Amino acid sequence: MLYTKTFLDEDFLLQTATASKLYHEFAKEMPIIDYHNHLPPDQIAQNKSFENLSQIWLYGDHYKWRAMRANGINESYCTGDKSDYEKFEKWAETVPYTMRNPLYHWTHLELQRYFDVHEILNPSSARKIYDECSEKLQSSEYAVRGLLSKMNVKVACTTDDPLDSLEYHQAIKEDGTLDTKVLPTFRPDRFILIDNPNYASFIEKLGVLVNTEISSFEALVSALKTRAEFFASMGGRLADHGLEQIYAADFTEEDANKVLKKKIVGESISAEESLLFKSAILHQLGVIYHGLGWTQQFHLGALRNNNTRAMRLLGPDTGWDSIGDFSQAASLSKFLGRLDEYDQLAQTIIYNLNPRDNELMATMIGNFNDGSVAGKIQFGSGWWFLDQKDGMERQMNALSNMGLLSRFVGMLTDSRSFLSFPRHEYFRRILCNLLGNEIENGELPNDIEWIGKMVQNICYNNAKEYFKF
Repeated sequence: MLYTKTFLDEDFLLQTATASKLYHEFAKEMPIIDYHNHLPPDQIAQNKSFENLSQIWLYGDHYKWRAMRANGINESYCTGDKSDYEKFEKWAETVPYTMRNPLYHWTHLELQRYFDVHEILNPSSARKIYDECSEKLQSSEYAVRGLLSKMNVKVACTTDDPLDSLEYHQAIKEDGTLDTKVLPTFRPDRFILIDNPNYASFIEKLGVLVNTEISSFEALVSALKTRAEFFASMGGRLADHGLEQIYAADFTEEDANKVLKKKIVGESISAEESLLFKSAILHQLGVIYHGLGWTQQFHLGALRNNNTRAMRLLGPDTGWDSIGDFSQAASLSKFLGRLDEYDQLAQTIIYNLNPRDNELMATMIGNFNDGSVAGKIQFGSGWWFLDQKDGMERQMNALSNMGLLSRFVGMLTDSRSFLSFPRHEYFRRILCNLLGNEIENGELPNDIEWIGKMVQNICYNNAKEYFKF
């Protein structure tokens, strides 16, 4: 009789006894450093409670919205005006159709880990699960701080605009009762992407914030440095960029200044001028990060806002983005090399969205690891469309084949949801399965203590040391 494992049991994704041992004895209890996410700091400061399961689970989750649309669900149940329970019903109706999509695993992991609900979500179980979880959400332990504590999150790095006052980070810091360290991350994309028709207004707002009229490239760089230093004073140690590709054209600051002045007075700029400016400002930001001792992150390759009608009606970040096919190698090499030439290259994490670029990124990082810091240049974990089993395995295999998996700083959620932290467990199980299977295949030695230590380092210790938390 064929033995069938139970869905999502204690050995979920663990195919061998050694994989199980690595996970349960080494990985499972490690704390979490979530060094890149989009959690709202105001909700953490205010210790927000949620009225029901839809509010904490479905609001703002474009992963779920995409699945619902693909399942023929009307937009009114995604971003529209249907009631919270009506939206949840449609999500429950969709869940059975998500099998083999990571959403199926994440959905049930989250129900188990947060709410101790082990039933399969479908139309028949929807009402019971909704009521049970919504009732638990009324307890103080299910306010956002309790949820962070439940998942043993030691550090959470939010993603913040240079114009942000960081008042909520300050409130969290002054409160002093939260076990999780909540730190800001500097995300200056709006000051890089000069093609934006609102760019001049961004410059004006930045000038007001630093009490300086920004009418030159030098003044812009100085203003951004002032804001980065403010972020550093609030505990910030990372910068992040979400770009189609790295900008690394040849430039002079004089030419960048001319382009900026044209933009400020409303003159049109050419594609060549735009690229020159973006290359100049991105380089200067890299210099700033190095001076602050920060880590810079680059999320590369998303083709955003593909659906013009949906963008017009719903705005960005509502589920209309996809993998792009941008050329990455030459510009990335030039950008990193230009900073490295004068020893101004900060610790760097590079994430690709197109899986064809895995080996490209895994070899690129080796060009600029200079021995000053273990894993100074990192190939980031599977991101967005790639933060699923196949994507994570392919990223780790490429890194293993061409670099040092043992120095990898591990997983992050990249999420706006306080229920997303089981993604760390998902990653850890996949990591332990890869290593455990290779031990049992004789491809790795049966040195459980050393490989168990390697697992713990990838899960937590490497990040703690790398970011100096």
